Amino acid sequence: MTVDAGQRIALGYLAIVSLQIGVWAQFAPRSFYDDFPGLGRAWVRVDGPYNEHLVRDVGGLYLALGVLVVAAAITLSRQLIVTAAAAALVSGVPHLVYHLANTEGLSTGDLAISLTGLSLFAAVPVALLVVRPTTAHDRSDVERAPPDGRR
Repeated sequence: MTVDAGQRIALGYLAIVSLQIGVWAQFAPRSFYDDFPGLGRAWVRVDGPYNEHLVRDVGGLYLALGVLVVAAAITLSRQLIVTAAAAALVSGVPHLVYHLANTEGLSTGDLAISLTGLSLFAAVPVALLVVRPTTAHDRSDVERAPPDGRR
C-alpha cells in the first residue's frame, strides 16, 4: 500500500466517524442522545441529562472536524493532513481519557467497544503525524523545481 493510499484510508476513517456523529447529533439531537451508537445500544444518555444545545454543539464541531479531514483526504497536502490530524488528536485524546476514567453505566461489552473506537480515533491521527511521504511529489513541504528544471 502506498503512503497516499494509507493516508486516505486513515483520513477516510476519521471523516466517516466525524461526519456520522456530526450529522446525527446536529440534525437529530434527541435521537443521538437516546440511541447513539445505535443497534440497541445507548452510550450518551448514561452520562447525564439531555441538553439539546450541548448535543447540537457537539454535532457542529464534529461536522467541522469532518470537513477539515475530508479536505485533507482530497488534497493530501502535508500541512492540511498535519492540521486535521492535530485537530482530531486534540478532540480524541481528552474524549478517550474521560471515558477511561468514567466507565460506569455501560456493560462490559459496550465499554470494550466504546473504548476501542475511542482509542482508534486517538491512534489514527498519531499515525498520520508520524508517517511522512517519501517522494517530492507526495510532499507539500518540499520545494519543487519549476518545469524547466531550474531552481
